[in-house]
Amino acid sequence: MAKIGSGTVVTGLTLGAMAVVAALAVQAQGTGRKAAPASPPPPSGASASPRPGAAQAPPVPALPAASGTGRRVVYSLGADRVWLVDPARTPQVVRSFRVRPSAVDPAPGTYGVFSRRPAVTGSDGRPIEHVLLFARSSGVPVGFSAAVDGSLPTPVPGSRTGGIRETRADGAALWRFAPLQSRVVVVP
Repeated sequence: MAKIGSGTVVTGLTLGAMAVVAALAVQAQGTGRKAAPASPPPPSGASASPRPGAAQAPPVPALPAASGTGRRVVYSLGADRVWLVDPARTPQVVRSFRVRPSAVDPAPGTYGVFSRRPAVTGSDGRPIEHVLLFARSSGVPVGFSAAVDGSLPTPVPGSRTGGIRETRADGAALWRFAPLQSRVVVVP
């Protein structure tokens, strides 16, 4: 039996491995299948249609009955949920999403958006965007915002912050939906 040098064995193994990789690549191309691109997260809008064969998202809770009329933003303190309502469209709830409540809640009632800021630093020190202020509670401004880093932190117990946090996508949708003076209806 002839002896084979260790360099020859390594070269042979390397060539064998390359041949296997090449064969797998050719086989993969022959199937006509390509890697699917990464899917964006599913929209949180109420009118989103699921893809065929995809699991359906849980139904959006019904718009609270005592939430007013006309075009408005409805914020439920108990459900930690927002509905964007436009009666001129079908369905009238154009988007609904969960939010992280602030440490200071506004009282139930009807308010108007009085300030909009595209980007600022929140009272918790985080960069935030799509800031819509609509109420004051015990002198604390209350409004919707999204953390630029995508976080939804729980307010520090005992803090006096009025930032109701939403995802960046939901914040962008709310920003487009609610210009200055838009009605915000807060329900229990």
